[in-house]
Amino acid sequence: MPENAQRKMASYAARSADSCGRVHAEPPDPIRDAFGLDRHRVLSCAAFRRLEYKTQVFVTFEDDHFRTRLTHTLEVAEIARRLAIALDVNPTLAEVISLTHDLGHPPFGHAGEMALRDLMQLHGGFEHNRQSLRIVDYLEHPYPAFRGLNLSFEVREGIAKHETRYDSPNASENAYPPATEFFASGQWPTVEGQIACLADELAYDGHDLEDAIGAALIDEADLHAVTLWQMAAEPVRAAHPDLPLPAIRRPILDALLNTLLADVIAESRRRIAAARPQTPDAVRKATDPLVAFSDAMSSMARELGSFLLERVYRHARLVRMDTKARRFIERLFAAYAADPRMLPERFFRRIDEQGVHRVVCDYVAGMTDRFCQDDYKRLFEPFERV
Repeated sequence: MPENAQRKMASYAARSADSCGRVHAEPPDPIRDAFGLDRHRVLSCAAFRRLEYKTQVFVTFEDDHFRTRLTHTLEVAEIARRLAIALDVNPTLAEVISLTHDLGHPPFGHAGEMALRDLMQLHGGFEHNRQSLRIVDYLEHPYPAFRGLNLSFEVREGIAKHETRYDSPNASENAYPPATEFFASGQWPTVEGQIACLADELAYDGHDLEDAIGAALIDEADLHAVTLWQMAAEPVRAAHPDLPLPAIRRPILDALLNTLLADVIAESRRRIAAARPQTPDAVRKATDPLVAFSDAMSSMARELGSFLLERVYRHARLVRMDTKARRFIERLFAAYAADPRMLPERFFRRIDEQGVHRVVCDYVAGMTDRFCQDDYKRLFEPFERV
């Protein structure tokens, strides 16, 4: 029996039985509903496994305790399920969109994305949401009957319309592949897709704080300037006045997340009640998103985001790392574009059809941090003496 069959979902929830379908028609799975099958395909694809060795903020080889792109993705999926259940929509769909949202991220986090964006500016562009869509639609091809994973429309739509402070799908209309078919249905994704967007922000705000504390980039005195942190920290610190910050950071961050979740749930319920959508299509065509922070909480979330930007993401240690990462990617890209015969055969065969820049972009974007560094050494470091 499909896992959501016994759950009562709202009329505006996306039901697998009412899905807009797949590009390639398939018989129904005997055990899983459509979105459950999508989850299986995402979890078992190579691009998902590679997330284990892709940078979130701190490069993967610096410390075993820092988040990777994979652990970030798992945290997003867990938060999305919580929100979906609270808002009476489909938790499986919210989870699958969350699991796919960063498949297209290149190595070395946002530094890698900015490098590829600049390199591809005259060749169709690069944006990691669109690259995620390209992965599930084309680059992954484990099934002989069709190219790609053949995911449901609603999952692919959620990828194409994924939007956060750092993801702006409408600003990347020229990035490959085009996503016109998804925006034709309306500006917004389903409620489940909107949940994945908010879950992404909730996850990275919390875990980037924790990792920055663990990396000694910020301390408790620095965090006094952050309203949300202070609200969550005061009762925990009062109960444990003598413990060092590393000993209490987890309960503080849990309380911070719960505060944000409670606000999103209350504000989203208010918006849904005002808009009164009866179908997923009504959600897509709504004037404003239906899953959001309240104005007051949005202001505090922006304050936290600004703190992370100035004190963490622009920290000299990360800037040096990003500069080095850009050099890796730029030199590798230039080398493969200059002599594409060095590419693996399965990539080289696509050049006549898709152009050398797009094929090289696919190859470099799919690399893990570790593979990228090793490939750089193979191409640019002197031969070792035997």
